[in-house]
Amino acid sequence: MNTFPAPAKLNLFLHVIGRRDDGYHLLQTVFRFIGYSDQLSFNITNDGVIRHLNLVPGLTDTDDLCVRAAKLLQKRSDKEMLGVGIHLSKNIPLGGGLGGGSSDAATTLIALNRLWEINWGRERLMALGLELGADVPIFIYGKNAFAEGVGEKLEVIDLPPAWYVVLTPPVQIPTAAVFASKELTRNTIPIKIAAFSMAQGHNDLEPVAMRLQPVIAEWLDWLKGRHGSTKVAMSGSGSCVFAEFPSESAAREALRELPDGMSGFIAPGLARHPLSDF
Repeated sequence: MNTFPAPAKLNLFLHVIGRRDDGYHLLQTVFRFIGYSDQLSFNITNDGVIRHLNLVPGLTDTDDLCVRAAKLLQKRSDKEMLGVGIHLSKNIPLGGGLGGGSSDAATTLIALNRLWEINWGRERLMALGLELGADVPIFIYGKNAFAEGVGEKLEVIDLPPAWYVVLTPPVQIPTAAVFASKELTRNTIPIKIAAFSMAQGHNDLEPVAMRLQPVIAEWLDWLKGRHGSTKVAMSGSGSCVFAEFPSESAAREALRELPDGMSGFIAPGLARHPLSDF
């Protein structure tokens, strides 16, 4: 079997700047990959069947973006005679705003593009990924990026080395519920990539998520009290929250202070996706 990583991402900020006529929200965000990953293994077959080789707790057929990605690529590339067994080792929390499902889908597309010898280019694979979800293209793009539109307009951004303490509250936030909330502000003034600092950014989804799940506010407040952090925010639509530190030692020190009842991990910020050179 061939094994590939599917890294998590953080939204270092997330601004909602408007809404399209079709209901999709217009966003600005910075995506950063971190060194914390799911692992996917692929066993190529010649029977045309696409299936999971293991059960993943909490993953429903609707949420199973790996199988959906494989079936979509199989259909569009006329590889109906080829199949695959997928084994997913899940580390990234479900429904946490870290992009785990989107990353799994992207890694499935990247891996099968190679293993089925389809050999599509990056842009074609990104366009296919967008059909599965707005966050899938960034994981195929492969570089930390300033994103606009619904998240599909990407521009490379160089980010300094950093370490992150990521806390994982035991709740899930339905993304649709956050974006549908009447309390969500949709009028943050757009920014220009060349004229902003990361300190200007915030997450417009935080207030809604905190009202839906007050534990998020409690865990954010704890992170804001850690000495040496340079940024504290919620990622995506939550529920995971993070603090940025300039060094591994500072991040480890913060994690050692974690109270009983809280859970989390540390991870380095990555300069690029580990499969960026596919």
